[in-house]
Amino acid sequence: MTTPGGERVALTAFVTYAVLAGGNAVGIRFSNRELAPLWGAGLRFALAAALLLAVMAVLRLALPRRRDLVGSLLYGLFNFGGSFGLGYYALVQVHAGLGQILLALVPLLTLLLAVLWRQERLSAAAVIGSLLALMGVAVTSYSPLQNDVPLLSVLAVIGSAICFAQALVLVRRFPGVHPVTMNAIGMTAGAALLLAAALFANEPLELPDRLETWAAIAYLVVIGSVVVFLLYLVVLRYWAASRASYGFVIIPFVTLALSGWLDNEPVGVGLVVGGFMVMAGVYVGALRPARVTPAAVNAKTDMG
Repeated sequence: MTTPGGERVALTAFVTYAVLAGGNAVGIRFSNRELAPLWGAGLRFALAAALLLAVMAVLRLALPRRRDLVGSLLYGLFNFGGSFGLGYYALVQVHAGLGQILLALVPLLTLLLAVLWRQERLSAAAVIGSLLALMGVAVTSYSPLQNDVPLLSVLAVIGSAICFAQALVLVRRFPGVHPVTMNAIGMTAGAALLLAAALFANEPLELPDRLETWAAIAYLVVIGSVVVFLLYLVVLRYWAASRASYGFVIIPFVTLALSGWLDNEPVGVGLVVGGFMVMAGVYVGALRPARVTPAAVNAKTDMG
């Protein structure tokens, strides 16, 4: 059970990472305009991994062993290699806001996978909140989906969401690994997979020339990779995987605002209506305090 102090830490980290992560998809769109997608993703996580490995050295954090090392590598392959490989590919054609809206499926997928792996039980509140949030996503994305978006790009975003969800469920099986270590090892594994895929796809491995591309990479490496994922693992220390993943239904609104401003993505009235529905789903499914029945209180008193 999470203590009041732990709940405050988790909620603060949750809100902060959701806001900062809103710029990730926009940064990827800018990166994709000059760099090939797999190479751009691999370069980002190679730089972020190097930064985190340096932090590990400063903090004198030991490398994980055996089972924890395997868990960290699997986390990286799913969370950074699989999800971002597919995500970078999709965002060549898909606008940042629409892509992030489709990633709002992560809470539903995480919940189903957590139940499948017997980490959680399916609760009525989680189901109702997820369905309400999903309806909000449908309302929000109605207009953008009328545009000519390639089906393969849409499927790539959904595949990215599945990889994200599996990584969230997986990381909770290895609670003893330090967040910095988990991300350093994970990003190294993910970067290796992405760079190998870029070589296999015969992508041009060129450094950017444009200042805006370097600015996008800097944001993606420092804020979007290191800060965001460390905050996310902090949340997972206190919250169940399905609850933590509800950030994916908040992030799209930050992304849509930034994408409309920086990338001229159309933002319609559906954002307002769908936004209220999504936020209601987040509250019901993830943030609403659980009710304690009199019977539960009496049982706790008898045990104490």
